[in-house]
Amino acid sequence: MTLTAPISPPQVEDGPNLLDLLAAIWSGKFFIAAVMSAALVLGAISFLKTQQIYSAHALLQLEQRSAALALPSGMQDSVGRSSGNLGTAAEMAILRSRKTMTQVAQELDLQTYAYPRPLPYLGLVPVSLGLTDPSWAFLRPYQWGNEEIRLGELEVPTNWLGASLTLTILGPSVYRITLPDDTIATGTLQERLVFSDTGFSLVVDKLDGPVGREFIFGRLEIEKVVDKLKANFSVKERPSGSSILQTTFNGPDPRLAETVLDAIARSYIIQNLSHSAAEVENNQTFIAEQLPLAKQSVTEAQNVLNRYLQQQKSFDLDFKTRTLLKRTMSIEAQLNALITQEFELKQRYTVNHPEYISLLQNRSLLQAQLEEVRNATFDIPETQKEIFNLTSDLEVSKQVYTQLLSRGQELQVVSASTVGSVRIIDAAYSDGSRIAPSINQTLMCYLTVSVVLSIGIVLFRWIMRRGIRGAQEIEKIGLSVFATVNYSPDATDLRELKGVLPILALSNSSDLVVEELRSLRTSLHFGMLDAKTNTVMLTSAAPNVGKSFIAVNLAVIAAQSGRKVCIIDADLRKGYLHQFFAREKDTPGLSELLSKEKSLEDVLIQGPVEGLSVITSGLYPPNPSELLMRSDFKILLEVLNKTFDLIIVDSPPVLAVTDPVVIGRHTGITLLVTWHLKTVLEEVEAARNIFEIAGVKVTGAILNGYKTSEGSKNYGQYQSYNYRYSHNNKKTLKA
Repeated sequence: MTLTAPISPPQVEDGPNLLDLLAAIWSGKFFIAAVMSAALVLGAISFLKTQQIYSAHALLQLEQRSAALALPSGMQDSVGRSSGNLGTAAEMAILRSRKTMTQVAQELDLQTYAYPRPLPYLGLVPVSLGLTDPSWAFLRPYQWGNEEIRLGELEVPTNWLGASLTLTILGPSVYRITLPDDTIATGTLQERLVFSDTGFSLVVDKLDGPVGREFIFGRLEIEKVVDKLKANFSVKERPSGSSILQTTFNGPDPRLAETVLDAIARSYIIQNLSHSAAEVENNQTFIAEQLPLAKQSVTEAQNVLNRYLQQQKSFDLDFKTRTLLKRTMSIEAQLNALITQEFELKQRYTVNHPEYISLLQNRSLLQAQLEEVRNATFDIPETQKEIFNLTSDLEVSKQVYTQLLSRGQELQVVSASTVGSVRIIDAAYSDGSRIAPSINQTLMCYLTVSVVLSIGIVLFRWIMRRGIRGAQEIEKIGLSVFATVNYSPDATDLRELKGVLPILALSNSSDLVVEELRSLRTSLHFGMLDAKTNTVMLTSAAPNVGKSFIAVNLAVIAAQSGRKVCIIDADLRKGYLHQFFAREKDTPGLSELLSKEKSLEDVLIQGPVEGLSVITSGLYPPNPSELLMRSDFKILLEVLNKTFDLIIVDSPPVLAVTDPVVIGRHTGITLLVTWHLKTVLEEVEAARNIFEIAGVKVTGAILNGYKTSEGSKNYGQYQSYNYRYSHNNKKTLKA
């Protein structure tokens, strides 16, 4: 007994490999190239229509120096803590702040705008290319580079902020404007145009351009202008830790960019100076308010002490009392100094700051010492105690007044010497070089997107439908390939042609396709050795795969070899074999034979080659499947089998109609015709399954339309299996 290993079914690749993907991309190279070319054109237009952007730069230095650098050392404490900058990060934030940008927008009146109306879709393309104004009427309103406008004044009501107004040149120094409320008015150059009821006023300082040119103008909300300034402004510390700030502003006009950047620097410096002088000014205000009160307090304390001494006539303090008095004066002086210092600290810090907490601790300590001294006066005589208290009040008042007077004089000197902590190293400057858009970056961007998009489309189409690339794919699903026939223009779209169709085997017998059909003839000879009849049915999964072309040329080639051949057009719906043999559509054929209107001798036609006979489809019947299911068709094949060496039956596509299944039950072998890169492998499997369910075995396949140059490529358009295969003749045979 011999054991034989079971034969495993052919394995189909799970998915495409890298070479398949590359081949698919290569197959779509012309489509990809076309998309890339279109993208380059669009990129060039996008570059030309986009407004050019320029950049201006400036350098600022943050100086770590005191505003009282030139003051005596005793006065430097008055401003030492408030001088210098707040740190690089904080200063950069101030530069970018809304407050700074608002001051710039208001100073330069950046809310007002006016520009020529650009061409629709093309924008600045004519200006960028330097095209000459053609002066055509329909192009007259649009920008061509020979126009200019400058507004001297523009005031609009609040509800018109952000609305675009139109100005049209009517003639030299005369213009017309259209307002948002549809009001139309005419104005004159350099004269104020006013609508007092709406709050609108306009002065045009300069207006150049041909008659009919239009300009767009208006006034923006301050918030939008500030946001735009912030978006185009940047500041960096370069190098890091150097306190050198490099500021940059981008804009469509290099001179305007310089102006805006200079205005930002000025606004920032003014804020810096204001910050440096703010605390000194606050301290001066405080001193000015306290001086009259302190002077009045000294006068009152002096009067009270004098009155008491007059009442006591004459009295002198002993040594102990004088000692306690001096100590009290010292403590009171320190407490008074803390009062002024506390006011200054409140301007800069919160109550939780370490310096403020330290001041409170010192004050508590001095108050405790003062209380201790006052307790020591309890055991002295009452008269001395009263004089002690009155004298103490007087001395304290004098010290307060003296300190306030001295402090006020110091602050006057400090205020006169206050300077900022920011210095401009390089004023704003633009070299006029365009920073955006970049032609290289624009084209590269469009090119990259186009490549990705086009390759994606090619791969998507390839994934959606991968046509058969070679005979090996058909063989992997268990079907033998009897022949691979190269592509021939004569094999495609023949059904749409009118008149007599050429037979390639007769018109060009040396063609490579004819040689391949001769190989098919040889393969059929050996493939039919075990067949029950000499009948071969050619069918396909879908239409337009050159099935009839192969049937006719194979029949001619087989007849040329000396065999008796009969070809039957069993496509009773759209058959057109009669065109190959110069016959009319109404020539009696298979339909008339099966309906018993004609005999076999009446429908059997002699072909152009000796030994070749033809049975056309005849008139298309309304019930082709029922005709083919009659026993007459089986009897016909049996009769022909006794007379002819080879019978070729050209049948319709099996995925469209059931006719091939009916025919296949009576033929010797069944061959499926496929088209290279068009027929999907799943269609072949679906067709084979239909035959197997009906008990018909598909013997093999023919790969038609093979393109050698694209033998390894993958492309094609997706088609479903739901084919319509309807009648297209004008005459219909009644069953």
